[in-house]
Amino acid sequence: MMDEPLTFRPACEADLFGIVEMLADDPLGELREDLRAPLPEAYRAAFCAIESDPNQLLVVAERNGALVGTLQLSLLPGLARQGAWRGQIEAVRIARDHRGGKLGEAMFNWAIDECRARGCSLVQLTTDKARPDAHRFYDRLGFEPTHVGYKLKL
Repeated sequence: MMDEPLTFRPACEADLFGIVEMLADDPLGELREDLRAPLPEAYRAAFCAIESDPNQLLVVAERNGALVGTLQLSLLPGLARQGAWRGQIEAVRIARDHRGGKLGEAMFNWAIDECRARGCSLVQLTTDKARPDAHRFYDRLGFEPTHVGYKLKL
């Protein structure tokens, strides 16, 4: 099953429930997401905003026609670093029955290649302090924990 080809494509609205299902399938996500059917309208509104912004990519990974992963890639222009563009990788999730097969690594390689192709000079991400396994994964991929992030809930 892991030998089957993996494809990446922009998410479509029909993927929305599957994406939210992956977002909710971990200890932090189960507290944050709302899997009622139909999904709350806020998810569709967010999807439409992402889809209409050329600097936002909501991507799904498929294997044999099934959703097996998702991530959001934001392309951020900036004046710092001599006007450098940054790629921000967020909301990376792998479907439960596809974890452990290097799918996350393939998704990150795809996202990093996409950032290069779009002229980014830096790829960054944030990760919750409560995800030590993810931290080890990002370290293995060559990411460095160079900054401290802060959030203010509104």
